[in-house]
Amino acid sequence: MPGHILPHAGKNGMRIDYAETGKTIAALTDGERDEVALMATVACELHHADDRFDWTGFYRVTDPETLRIGPYQGTHGCLVIPFGKGVCGTAARDGRTQIVPDVAEFPGHIACAASTRSEIVVPVRNRAGQLIGVLDIDSNLPDAFDNTDAAGLAAILARVFAA
Repeated sequence: MPGHILPHAGKNGMRIDYAETGKTIAALTDGERDEVALMATVACELHHADDRFDWTGFYRVTDPETLRIGPYQGTHGCLVIPFGKGVCGTAARDGRTQIVPDVAEFPGHIACAASTRSEIVVPVRNRAGQLIGVLDIDSNLPDAFDNTDAAGLAAILARVFAA
């Protein structure tokens, strides 16, 4: 319908409502303990909840100091990322969320897709507090992510993987 406004629409289209999306993800994942199944569900729900999210997925810790592609939505991703390399490897090494307004300005950025302009990567920990991976969200828009996204994503991840 012409002129129709999407729910939670901002200047860039539909934006995620973290509280509502968190409730949906909690309902879908309740009782599930398989990390890959959980990652697949979270990636799918997040990817379709916000028009800024062009690539949404997980890199899993599979070997010491090594991330491997996990469940994701979007075009292909990098298969292996060493800790300390690129945005994902930096988040894994440091254990801190990385918000990158312009990936061209990030030293050592790994360009899995040439269209990516900005990125957020959030560490994922299990109930024992061990790093099991990172959630990576890429956007074709510059400066697409902020601390609201970091907090909202961290809360969802904690509820699903660390509760």
